[in-house]
Formats: sequence, structure tokens, C-alpha cells
Amino acid sequence: MGLSTHVLDTMHGCPAAGMKVSLFTTADGVATLAQSFELNADGRNPSGPLYDTASLRAGTYRLVFDAAAYFKARGVVLPDPPFLNLVSVDFGVADVNQHYHVPLLVSPWSYSTYRGS
Repeated sequence: MGLSTHVLDTMHGCPAAGMKVSLFTTADGVATLAQSFELNADGRNPSGPLYDTASLRAGTYRLVFDAAAYFKARGVVLPDPPFLNLVSVDFGVADVNQHYHVPLLVSPWSYSTYRGS
């Protein structure tokens, strides 16, 4: 259980290995960095869950995915400025006994997310 994320590169049809991600806690309009990491070959945090069940707290969070830097590193020619740069997903955790999985499907031109399992 806890909190996890997974990123798939829909342009290339693969996990977004090497993408940089930051996790923030948010409260009263203030975002506080909790951790930053680079996705592994499977498009996941190499350290496992972002929070395990014991560490996850009810509240609001933000995941920031560095999409433009990832696609530039893959050799994709992007306009200046890129259409998508940093993709931010703000979400809430109401029940810490449930698993919150925040997947991201991303290309240079679009993204989608949902509460996964």
C-alpha cells in the first residue's frame, strides 16, 4: 500500500526511464519538497513506493514530472518553449489505508493520469 507512481512514454511506447520526478506535500498554497528521484528502466521510483503505508499521511500532494527534459534527452526536437515542460499533478490522499497509485502517460504534446491500483 502507500503511494507510488509509474510513467509511460506514449511517443516511444516504453517506460520513461531517466525522467526526473519531484514529490511535494502541499498545504495552504505552499509546496514542500519531500523527495526527488529519477525513474528506473521500468518507469518507476528505484527506491519503491514514494511513501509506505506507515509513512503516508492524509493531505494533499503534488508530483512534478520533468517531461521536456526527458524528451530532449531522448533526442526529440521540441519547440522553444516546449508545449509541455513540467507536468504537475495535484492530488489528495483521504484514506491512508488504501493504495494511491498515480500513473502518468505522456508525450511531448499530451498527458493523462488517473488513480491506479
